Amino acid sequence: MGEIETFVIVPTYNEADNLNDLITELLALPVSLGVIVVDDNSPDGTGELADEWATQHPNRVHVIHRPGKMGLGTAYIAGFRKALDELNARRIMTMDADFSHNPQYIPDMIALSEQKHVVIGSRYVPGGGAVNCSWKRVLLSRVANGIARFFLGLQARDATAGFRLYRREVLESIPLEQIFSSGYSFLVEMLFMCQRRGWQIGEVPIVFEDRRRGTTKISRHEVYKAIYTVMRLFWRRVRRVEPRRPTIPVSTSS
Repeated sequence: MGEIETFVIVPTYNEADNLNDLITELLALPVSLGVIVVDDNSPDGTGELADEWATQHPNRVHVIHRPGKMGLGTAYIAGFRKALDELNARRIMTMDADFSHNPQYIPDMIALSEQKHVVIGSRYVPGGGAVNCSWKRVLLSRVANGIARFFLGLQARDATAGFRLYRREVLESIPLEQIFSSGYSFLVEMLFMCQRRGWQIGEVPIVFEDRRRGTTKISRHEVYKAIYTVMRLFWRRVRRVEPRRPTIPVSTSS
């Protein structure tokens, strides 16, 4: 296998039941792919499992250990830094560890990244959907998407999705240290900053599946933080603190 150009960031906290199966499927995909596990000191041994994979596949699996739960957004940023600064990644992906994001969609997302700067694994484009999710979770997702799209002018149908691919130049253009959000609202803020900078965003239909094992990490506090983030970004939008830049052409050479 030649130089790995795509790395998938997988934040974990108590995902020992899922991690082995997930990494097995990721490494078996018919694409050149590496994995960065960002573990928040999981008491169930997730970090130790990740270390075993890194020992067996030192070029393809990397692990970042953090002292405790520090938020989804900061986990992504830690993974971004490692992928950009140490691993020279051309494409950086994010996904959940609980199989709600099926690895089978990754080759299609990588393929679309030759035409788009940001690619979202989307529930809300034709061919996408969700299974095994309660009506409350589906309603929450649709309402959150509607609010984000309305107030922030986001064009993506699935604005809150965590299954994403960013080309290197996208992340290099964003002042990651200035992103205020640390939880799931980080996803909305990232998409807002990508769109305002003129990066082209595409969506690949996926079927979202509620986690197979373990417990959900979404809390009422996260919902409140997401609402606050949308209102804060809306204020930046109307004040033109975050100016909208012209659409940037896609270059396949970058």
